[in-house]
Amino acid sequence: MKIENAVAIVTGGASGLGEATARRLLELGARAVAAFDLNDERGAALRAELGERYRYLEVDVSQLDQVEMAVAAVESEHSAVQVVVNAAAVAAPAKLLSSRGPLPMEVFDKGIKVNLYGPIHVMRSVAPGMAASEPTAGGERGVIINVASGAAWEGQIGQIAYSASKAALVGLTMPLFRELAQHGIRVMTVAPGAFDTPIYDQVPPALKAELAAQSLFPRRMGEPAEFAMLIEEIVRNPMHNGRSIRLDAGMILPPS
Repeated sequence: MKIENAVAIVTGGASGLGEATARRLLELGARAVAAFDLNDERGAALRAELGERYRYLEVDVSQLDQVEMAVAAVESEHSAVQVVVNAAAVAAPAKLLSSRGPLPMEVFDKGIKVNLYGPIHVMRSVAPGMAASEPTAGGERGVIINVASGAAWEGQIGQIAYSASKAALVGLTMPLFRELAQHGIRVMTVAPGAFDTPIYDQVPPALKAELAAQSLFPRRMGEPAEFAMLIEEIVRNPMHNGRSIRLDAGMILPPS
């Protein structure tokens, strides 16, 4: 699918991997990128920097009504959406049994609602318009890319909600790909390893270095722009469909 003149929704599009993706799509000629996020200050700054083709919408993806209203606003302005990248996520760290007691269910619920329900809310809201849109010469109508994590396979201690939500995104890739293929809609999942994003700003340098050392080569944290490069490849190349791709320099997460 061509990125030029495409309309995209990127959740978490005001920081980290989502911001890098939004930047890349705009650089490649996307007609509009709608960033669903909860960082008003950063969203306004990016709008001022990137121009009117970048649109920030304050959206809590865990809330279906907010997602539906935001998608409707994008479709009203730009017609159907061709590209969706679900990058919004929260860490929701908690152990099943800790010194403070059993797993706080409100923490688990938040992780599942944002990381799993969020992508579902966006996909169910976008899919009808995408499926009804005019296909390309090759029969494509859109591509949906969910963002999982290496924690889907090697979850660390305290990552119960995070790992469960990311593993669920991997698990739903196949049934969604099979269902939406008849509409010319592709579904992919990318599972990044450790990328140098704002989520690591509060992590001590020594711990970041230790984490980066888990990679085989290159032995460093990934750069958000490198993640965006893979998103570009997936969007452009129609043979990417129904698969989960790990992007982690061979990193295997340790138990903790």
